[in-house]
Amino acid sequence: MPRDNPRTDGVEGTTGRSRSSLVPRRSLIRALGAIGLGGYAGNTVSGQSNSARSETSAVQAGQAAVSSPGLEKWVDEVPRPGVIEPTGTKDGQPYYEVDIREVQQTLHRDLPPTTVWGYDGQYPGPTIEARRGEPVYVRWKNKLPDEHLLPVDTTIHSDMVPYDSTGTRVVTHLHGGNVEHTSDGKPLAWFTRDFEETGPKFEKKDYYYVNDQPAATLWYHDHSLGITRLNVYAGLAGFYLLRSDREDELGLPEGEYEIPLVLQDRTFEEDGSLFYPTGPTDGGGSGPDPSIVPQFYGDTSVVNGKAWPRLTVEPRSYRLRLLNGSNSRFYSLKLVEYDEATGTTGEDGPALTLVGNDGGLLAQPRQVEDRLQLGSSARADVVVDFADYAGSTLLLHNDAPAEFRGSVGTDDGVEPLPEVLLVDVQNTSGGDDTSQVPNSLGRVPDIPVESADRNRHVTLATQTDENGRQLHLLGTGEEPLGNRLYDAATETPRKGTTEIWSIVNRTAMSHPVHLHLVHFQVLGHQSYGDFDPEADSIDPETLSPPKQGERGWNDVVTVDPGQVTHIIVHFGEYEGLFNDQTGWYMWHCHMLEHEDHDMMRPLRVLPDKDDGEDDGDDDGDDDGDDGEDDERCTFPTDDDNRSDGGPIFE
Repeated sequence: MPRDNPRTDGVEGTTGRSRSSLVPRRSLIRALGAIGLGGYAGNTVSGQSNSARSETSAVQAGQAAVSSPGLEKWVDEVPRPGVIEPTGTKDGQPYYEVDIREVQQTLHRDLPPTTVWGYDGQYPGPTIEARRGEPVYVRWKNKLPDEHLLPVDTTIHSDMVPYDSTGTRVVTHLHGGNVEHTSDGKPLAWFTRDFEETGPKFEKKDYYYVNDQPAATLWYHDHSLGITRLNVYAGLAGFYLLRSDREDELGLPEGEYEIPLVLQDRTFEEDGSLFYPTGPTDGGGSGPDPSIVPQFYGDTSVVNGKAWPRLTVEPRSYRLRLLNGSNSRFYSLKLVEYDEATGTTGEDGPALTLVGNDGGLLAQPRQVEDRLQLGSSARADVVVDFADYAGSTLLLHNDAPAEFRGSVGTDDGVEPLPEVLLVDVQNTSGGDDTSQVPNSLGRVPDIPVESADRNRHVTLATQTDENGRQLHLLGTGEEPLGNRLYDAATETPRKGTTEIWSIVNRTAMSHPVHLHLVHFQVLGHQSYGDFDPEADSIDPETLSPPKQGERGWNDVVTVDPGQVTHIIVHFGEYEGLFNDQTGWYMWHCHMLEHEDHDMMRPLRVLPDKDDGEDDGDDDGDDDGDDGEDDERCTFPTDDDNRSDGGPIFE
């Protein structure tokens, strides 16, 4: 299967680097790997490199510089987000209008009301329930004040965002949606209050979600360029549950026994307001003030908008739809017995039975062995049977450190967040439990490795920006140190093709990597030292198998340091699942501070060569390569596109 090959004809890329000076890829990668990954052997750290040390100090800087007031835990019942109803119809389909407003909401019994931003005036936003095969329209209406609730770093993408003239910008992305690119919520498709100002790539007020994909736990959140971390932290996130007739027939717990739970971390001031740091040293450094921080970790667990809540359940089966909605924090979860009086944990509690993840139901249920790992934006659809725990108190416990490195422990000076949610099991049930977890769930046809049309080698890297701040980037085999957001697109698959992406993590921490539009299957993982980027194919038998939660359809995958994660993705309809789309999308790390600065890249899905669709190029054909050899990555010959954001948001 063909691979992306480096240019060696002297063509200048958008960064001005001469391609004629490229050394052979294998030599370059090995040389850089020896520098950037020095100290790593497989997934173990034998010594901290300068990069690792700088990332550790950056993680410490990302910890809140203030501490939340001492709040009594487990005094508020976890709320359940309401379901929003359509306001009418458009073209015969349900039509929603969702106001985005600033409101005050009580997040803990002992806190004064907190000012938050909410879809439909609530945090988290209301759940949208849609059905497979039934499209909907949504108009996201910005009713926010002009001044941001949190400190804005105006040096981030200042060449693209007129900070001095715009009000508060928003644009909503349906995470996991297999949707048209004009409704994807592109970072530069933002708009201010009442659409008074719009971003350069704003195209429409009404987003169209075709819902032609498997039933799944999707979610929506803000995706505005350079302030995604702030808008989501302020409260702009909500569930989008896509249901189907097949799912209805399974007999899984439903109604009041199905509970969406978004897990987040926050830090509060004494007056109840949200705290977010103004910079790596909280204003005391020499860089911009306010300044973006490398990561953010709050000291308080917030579930469905309540701090330290408890969940009361009956002794029967429940379906819990878990979403990691935190900015940067990883979770590694299990239920354990808990003594509320002493705050100590005991024996393991009921097992989590995984029935679905990002892209929908698994083919068969899987009982989670030990712990369930969730990187930022990942979802897990689990069934828990509390029948044997009547009268017990349980704790949803997290043992993931803030600087998450997979199986590698670390003492990074950042407080962990072990206590997530208390579960109070009542003594009696309100009725017979007729739910079940059948042996067969969804349809997940394997994508054969031999069907891949191309292998892509992409990298996760760390540099510093012009202000000396840590800068996470996404790169390729030819540019392993990373490309910036506005550099020319290097990931340009064709509709109807299948690709294997080998994602190499050259940094000192784990990253959750998210692809817009598509869902993929994880082939497995391997040590960077065992990876041959010149190999013609990937043999899954030689890889460590997918982790728990990585089976089935995924739209985000965690790549641990010193590791290569291999995924296989089909761009378009596959055996009756998903639908064909072309256009400009994104792929990025879903640690929100990382994607804001600058760990996000364009993902351009080109039309099929034979469908006659215009690809937007200037060479008069529809091959999408401006006359270049289609088996190569393409690089533009000038910088003209950079003045308006380049081709990435077309």
